[in-house]
Amino acid sequence: MSKILQSIRGMPDILPPEAEAWETIENLIACRLQQYGYKPIRMPIVEPTPLFKRAIGEVTDIVEKEMYSFTDSLNGEQLTLRPEGTAGCARAVIQHGLANQTTQRLYYMGPMFRHERPQKGRYRQFHQIGVEAFGMKGPIVDAEQILMIARLWDDIGLPGIRLQLNSLGEAEERVRHRADLITWLEKFQDILDEDAKRRLYTNPLRILDTKNPALQEMCAGAPRLLDYLGEASRAHFEGVQQILRDVGIPFEINPRLVRGLDYYNRTVFEWVTDRLGAQGTICAGGRYDSLVEQLGGKPTPACGFAMGVERLLGLIEANGGLPPDAPDIYLVHQGEAARRLAVQTAERLRDAYKTVLLHDGGGSFKSQMKKADASGAEFAVIIGDDEAATGDVQLKHLRDEAFGQQRIKAEAIDDIISNYLTEKFDLNTERKN
Repeated sequence: MSKILQSIRGMPDILPPEAEAWETIENLIACRLQQYGYKPIRMPIVEPTPLFKRAIGEVTDIVEKEMYSFTDSLNGEQLTLRPEGTAGCARAVIQHGLANQTTQRLYYMGPMFRHERPQKGRYRQFHQIGVEAFGMKGPIVDAEQILMIARLWDDIGLPGIRLQLNSLGEAEERVRHRADLITWLEKFQDILDEDAKRRLYTNPLRILDTKNPALQEMCAGAPRLLDYLGEASRAHFEGVQQILRDVGIPFEINPRLVRGLDYYNRTVFEWVTDRLGAQGTICAGGRYDSLVEQLGGKPTPACGFAMGVERLLGLIEANGGLPPDAPDIYLVHQGEAARRLAVQTAERLRDAYKTVLLHDGGGSFKSQMKKADASGAEFAVIIGDDEAATGDVQLKHLRDEAFGQQRIKAEAIDDIISNYLTEKFDLNTERKN
C-alpha cells in the first residue's frame, strides 16, 4: 500500500472552522481598508529573484537564508516564491504605470514563503495582509495608516497592543550614523555573536535589532540614529507624532526599531504585544521613498505595512477567540410536501441575505430541533405536511422565550424577522442612552 502523502513541513492546511475565522477577519479588514480609500491588487506568487535582492537587500536574513529560489527549467530564469509583498507591489506599480496616473492606495492578501524553522505562529508558508500607498510624501499618510490599524484593533476587539515608532532618516543621515556605529561596535567585537560579526561592516544597523540577550546592554548604549536626523527628517517625524497625539493614539519611541528590510527610510513602526511570547510583532511597516526608483521607476514616495494573519489569529485566540459564526435560521422539516416548501423557503430567505441551514438527513422534529439549537441559530423555521398544505410555517425564536412560536405564511418570514431585529436594536440603543 502506498504511503499517504502529507503537506510540506511548515506549510499547513487551514481547515474549517479555522478557515471561516480567516475569512471573517480578512473581510472585516478589507471593509476597513476600503473605508480609507484603499483598492485591492493581486500580484503573482512567483517573481524574478533579482527583484527581492535589489529591494530587500543582499545582506539580509531573508535574501541570504530564507528565500525559496529556483531556476526555471524551461528558460533558465531565476525565480523566487515571494517572501514579502511590498517589492512585488512596487514592481506592479512601475510596470503598469500606476504611479504616473495618480496617487495609489492599494492592499493585498495572500501567502508568502520563507525557509524558517517552523514554530507556533511562524510558518514557511505564512499569510500577510499588505497595504501600500504611493505618491504621498507628507506625514499624513504615515499617520493615517497607523490610525487605520488602531481602528482595526478596535474592530476585532484586541486590547494591549502597543505602538512603537522610530525614524531611520535619509540615506546621507544613515551614512554618518553608520560610520559612528561601526566604530562603537568594533570596541565590543569580543562579545558579538556570529550574526553580529557578519553584519558589522555590511549592515550594522541590523545588529541593534538583535534578539540576543547578551548584546542588549551593549546595543542600548550605541549611537542613536535619531540623533543624526536632519531638519527635514525631524520635521516629518514630529509631524507623524503630532497627528497621533491630536487623535489620542498612544505610542512610544523605540530608537532600536530598524525593521529587517533595507528599503525603509524615515518613519518605521511596529504594533507589538506581550501575549505571543517571542513573536511579539503583529503588524509593522513604514516609509520607503526610494524603493520605486531603486527598482527602475520614477522617484515616488511610498509608505506601507503588513500584518501576519497567523499571528493575528493567534492573538485573537489568546483573547478568547471570535464569536461563533452561527446561521440566522435553521430550517426543520418532515414529510415530502414539507421538504419541497422548505427548499423554496430557504431560497427565499437567502434572497433576503439571511444565512440559512436547511436540515438534511431526516429524523424526528425533536432530534432536528436539538440540531437547530446546537447550530447557534437565532430562529428555527418548522415545516410539516400540515403547514405545507396551507403554505404556512412555524417560526420559533430559539434564544428569546418572549417571542414564542408563531404560525405564519411562508412569504412573511423575512418581514417578521426583520421587524423583530429592528425593534430589538432600537430597544438596546435606548437602554445604552
